[in-house]
Amino acid sequence: MTLLAIETSCDETGVAIIREGRVLSNVVASQTAIHAEYGGVVPELATREHLRNFMPVAAEALRQASVTPAGLDAVAVTRGPGLPSALLAGLKAGQALAFCLRKPIAGIHHLEAHLYSPWILADPPRGDFAQFEPSVSLVASGGHTLLVHVRGLFNHRVLGATLDDAAGECFDKIGKLMGLAYPAGAQIDRLAADGNPKAFQFPRPMLAEANDDFSFAGLKTSVRYFLEKNPGLLDDPRRLRDVCASAQAAIVEVLAGKTARAARRLGARCVTASGGVACNNALRRELAAACAQAGMRLRLAERVFSTDNAAMIGILAERKLMAGAGEMDLDAEIEPNWALPLA
Repeated sequence: MTLLAIETSCDETGVAIIREGRVLSNVVASQTAIHAEYGGVVPELATREHLRNFMPVAAEALRQASVTPAGLDAVAVTRGPGLPSALLAGLKAGQALAFCLRKPIAGIHHLEAHLYSPWILADPPRGDFAQFEPSVSLVASGGHTLLVHVRGLFNHRVLGATLDDAAGECFDKIGKLMGLAYPAGAQIDRLAADGNPKAFQFPRPMLAEANDDFSFAGLKTSVRYFLEKNPGLLDDPRRLRDVCASAQAAIVEVLAGKTARAARRLGARCVTASGGVACNNALRRELAAACAQAGMRLRLAERVFSTDNAAMIGILAERKLMAGAGEMDLDAEIEPNWALPLA
């Protein structure tokens, strides 16, 4: 099967070509520079850029894969969750392509694609489901943070999710308070590398609670009040790095701590992490240390497949279509608030 996959859930326009579990191409057009001016994603601008970028991105993905539209066997597209107008741009493009080619189209859940992205290898890029095993999985992206018990392939249940701000939102909002450009997560990670994570004590929200839910709004507020009480602190580059390191340590301790605890409780021998926040170096180290201590295997999504991309959409769609699932009608609508499907 040769499949074209489309991802437009937020501010990246992605198109990938998948064939028999291999990623032949994975092209992404980022809009970061456009939205940085506004300190966050502007849905109207994101949609405009998707409409502008889709044809060139699709053409490049086909070119890199040496595939023509006539050589496609199926189409896949992110159906939700995400920004409604952004999702609509990709969904309608995919439906139009599937209609013209008279091929099936799969509607894929964005977070479910993230959930299984740790099983995609980068070199060479391909699905690695032969190595699949049950796990407790952390999915942490810009707008979502959740823990999932994966009992088998496409057999999973949500253990907990964020009650307010997601971890990625917390990074970005803290960065904005410190005057860092959007998106701030990568900058905080870089600055924190030379800072002292114990310089300032910020709260670890819900870490001591027995449930598997998250909450990061209070941490953001704590950093805000701290900066208000210490005017001029950020003028010192060393103290700026210390604030970054201390705030990051709080987020990472909660994410890694609750993930490892859930895995121990459920007797899982494998932990996975995916989503844009999974690129954070401190989180990767903390998860590795926690898993090593507990004797659990850790599988991290490759960085290229952690942020939004169409390859993870296509890999999941191919597996679903092969199993006789995932196909949607040509008149199906977007699902902006689609809950992670349970199986």
